[in-house]
Amino acid sequence: MPRSVNHVASRNRRKKVLKLTRGYIGARKNVWTVAKNTWEKGLTYAYRDRKNKKRNFRALWIQRINAAARQNGMSYSRLMGALHKNAIDINRKVLADLAMNHPEAFKAIVEKVK
Repeated sequence: MPRSVNHVASRNRRKKVLKLTRGYIGARKNVWTVAKNTWEKGLTYAYRDRKNKKRNFRALWIQRINAAARQNGMSYSRLMGALHKNAIDINRKVLADLAMNHPEAFKAIVEKVK
């Protein structure tokens, strides 16, 4: 009896990966083994960088808050300490947005905690 292989399923599986690797350079887009390895490694980078994105944004917000706080005569650490001491619960994302887009509102917050 001849060997039965489900060629339809395996071809579709390969086509799916090759479709996902369109736009890659060289053999990474059309050679099955190279494309599969590249795609799998890309998934690990994506997972890692979803975590790093949170780190990067927090660092950016801190830099923006620090710059705006120093313009108002305070350092970042003193500002955050004063906010916590006065029980003003406002997160870094919102503070950074205020510092960038609404400096007068940020200045009012700084004056309140001084």
